[in-house]
Order: sequence, then C-alpha cells, then structure tokens
Amino acid sequence: MKIYTRNGDDGTTGLYFGGRIAKSSDPIEVNGAVDEAQAMLGWARSLSEPSSRLNELLITLERDLWILMAEVATLPKNRHKLMAGQSLVTTEMVTRLEDEIDSLSEETPMPKEFVVPGENALAASLDVARTVVRRAERIAVGYPLEDSFVVAYLNRLSDLVWTMARWAEGPTHRTARTR
Repeated sequence: MKIYTRNGDDGTTGLYFGGRIAKSSDPIEVNGAVDEAQAMLGWARSLSEPSSRLNELLITLERDLWILMAEVATLPKNRHKLMAGQSLVTTEMVTRLEDEIDSLSEETPMPKEFVVPGENALAASLDVARTVVRRAERIAVGYPLEDSFVVAYLNRLSDLVWTMARWAEGPTHRTARTR
C-alpha cells in the first residue's frame, strides 16, 4: 500500500464521514496543533519508564486526542454520526482529566511561583507538550463547535500536562518546593 494518494495536492484534505476542505481551514489548523501536541506527548512518553503510571496516562491522552481530532474533522452536518468517547469528546473525558490533576496534585506540592522548565528531560518535554496543547486550545477557541467539549478538554489537558511535569520533576524537587 502506498502512503501517498495525491488527493491533497490541490490544497484540500478529506474529513471524517466525507467532504474535503482547504488544508488552511480552521478545523485543519486545530487538528494540526493537536497532532503536534500528540507527538509531543509521545516524546514525553518515550522518556518515561515503560509500564509506569505516567507512561500509561500518556498513552491514554494520546488516544483521547484521536477522538478529539475525529470530532474536529467532522462537518457540522455529520456531527450526528459521531459516537461519544469514540469520535466525540465527552464531559466524562474532561472529568477524568480533572481527577488525574487532583490525584497528582495530592502527591506533588504545586509551586507558588513561576516554574523554570528543565529540571529533567521528562519534565521539560512535558512542558513543551503543554505549550503545544495551549496553542491548540487557542486555535480551537476560534473554531467553535456547537455542543462540544473540545475546548474544555484541551484546557484541562494543558493543566494536567503542567501537573504531570511538576510530578515528573521527582520527589526531591517536590520536597524542595514546600520550603
């Protein structure tokens, strides 16, 4: 199977459930930023311990972003075809992020000052991932989807990735923050 189709040579791309739009259109800009965020989360995952809590959480987040991108890449007239939790972001997905933030925050005292990224490679990669998620959120705000949790999900995701970065800085750094 060839990876190229030549269908996008005219500057358009195909959408979930059909239709084509310009590659420069708002939903494709959103999904481009989300695609970058997913890749950055994958980079962070490559730096985490296999089978660790953080690794498993990152895999879940990467898979969630497929759901989010499917929703964004669907024409409004086809939104009724989306399936909750499979191609449509749900309120439960947002709540799950909040639960993860709360859990990690209980284990890690949060800084009361600005953070200088770079404590270690994993935390730094998560901080980069967070900035890419924030950019995706900013773009998504300009492309409002009716009755959608995409923006809320991206907002919570950036908070979770920031919290994960603080957690990844390690127990020594956690203790130092409480002074």
